[in-house]
Amino acid sequence: MSSDIDRPPITPQQYEILHGGGAEAAEIARQRLSRRRFLRRSMLAVWGISAASAVAGALYMLYPTLGGQFGSEQTVGKLADFPAAKPEQMELNVKGIFYIPAARTYLVHLDKDTEYLQKGEKLKNLFNLQNIVPASDGSHWIALYQRCVHLGCTVPFRNDCVSFKCPCHGSHYNVDGEFLDGPAPRSLDRFALSLKGEEIVVNTGVINANVQHPDEGTRIIAKPNKDCSA
Repeated sequence: MSSDIDRPPITPQQYEILHGGGAEAAEIARQRLSRRRFLRRSMLAVWGISAASAVAGALYMLYPTLGGQFGSEQTVGKLADFPAAKPEQMELNVKGIFYIPAARTYLVHLDKDTEYLQKGEKLKNLFNLQNIVPASDGSHWIALYQRCVHLGCTVPFRNDCVSFKCPCHGSHYNVDGEFLDGPAPRSLDRFALSLKGEEIVVNTGVINANVQHPDEGTRIIAKPNKDCSA
């Protein structure tokens, strides 16, 4: 049964007419019902708008428009900004490897004369699997996520041992992100990278987390010959 709370009040005269019956009573009753329906519909409309706003806000939090921010495509610079180097000659933010804070990535530029352990079609397939992108000059590019895949610490590149060494639990990775030793369950994750004209675009919303521990048949770059103790 509906409550009388949402019905508009009536005057004493209307009360008498309503209880007396007749056409005038019917018209008053109709007006009261119409007003009641209007109030209910208004309340439902307000509730609907509020609910829609809440849902829209939640969706925005889950799927924000991230143009230029982490989680989206970022143009990190021009090809000429990042000189290449062989693995054993890399120096952070000087040649071969560069840290891009906004993209949370290490941009790796492997020199065209880099010596790889694998050859031919097998090497090309490994490049594809590991997001290693060839350039027209024979060099190769990689965008490595800065996060250690063990427990998520930011892993630094160390010039003294020409490799990545996590300070938290010692996970160790080569210049191309390949696992070397430590508790990490796989190699470093990589972002999608593309070369558009003279610009380098890193898509921080697309992560390759499937590069496993390499073995002798899948390792791309030789292990560094420098000690990398904590």
